[in-house]
Amino acid sequence: MLLVLLSLSAYAQQKVIRLYDGPAPGSENWKQQEKENNNNMWQTRIVYNVVNPTLTVFTPAKPNGTAMVICPGGGFHALSIDSEGFDVAKWLTAKGVTCFVLKYRLVECKTDDPTKELMAKGPQMDTDVKPVVKLAAADGSAAIAYVRKHAAEYGINTSRIGIIGFSAGGTVTASTAFNYTPESRPDFVAPIYLAYDWVNKKEVPADAPPMFILAASDDQLGLAPHSVRLYNDWMAVKKSTELHMLAKGGHGFGMRKQNLPSDHWIDLLGTWMEGLGLLTK
Repeated sequence: MLLVLLSLSAYAQQKVIRLYDGPAPGSENWKQQEKENNNNMWQTRIVYNVVNPTLTVFTPAKPNGTAMVICPGGGFHALSIDSEGFDVAKWLTAKGVTCFVLKYRLVECKTDDPTKELMAKGPQMDTDVKPVVKLAAADGSAAIAYVRKHAAEYGINTSRIGIIGFSAGGTVTASTAFNYTPESRPDFVAPIYLAYDWVNKKEVPADAPPMFILAASDDQLGLAPHSVRLYNDWMAVKKSTELHMLAKGGHGFGMRKQNLPSDHWIDLLGTWMEGLGLLTK
């Protein structure tokens, strides 16, 4: 049996599920302790030093049979757990979607402010992130497989299980769309302002899932073209995809309100999901 824990955060009413029995495969010797930080450069609550991946479950009052795994971003050094995680789940559950916010494995941080560590790394960033991306992507696939295996418990249709992710979480999301078994195949995917260079990619699968892609043209990390490249890869093999490039929003907007076009991005996601029949019973 998977271990079920109680969250100690402001969302203590939500069930938290440990993704693996025992240590997560590939990081059995990790010793760092998971922590939170509310005072950082990103001015939001973050989680870091994740060793044991978990799913925080958000159950709607009236489930419609659709499920979404949600992967917050943070450069594989932290997770923007609210605006790219719990707040997304709250919007989707209001539409009847059962949500599972994933805490995936991250690069070990040596200080109590992973945002400063990340910004100071420069070229070392790629070296530190590369081995962890594979582990985080494996966590994304394992999350989909968990939801499919336990679909009956949550009233979920096993052919309506999707995954969405932001920035590094978008990298995890896209990686699951390239690499899957029948158990871990996402039925729909939504990478938001992803870092495509880090994706574990190969040829687009013959049965690749429908994909919703979104970013802002003024992304200060220069990642807007990454979304276009992913879109072109799906289009090249005639797979279902939809791309939105917002004029303004920057990087990492998530569910933040900035009085910019990015404030309404999730309505575009909802329209896309509605078109796929994912917001009705």
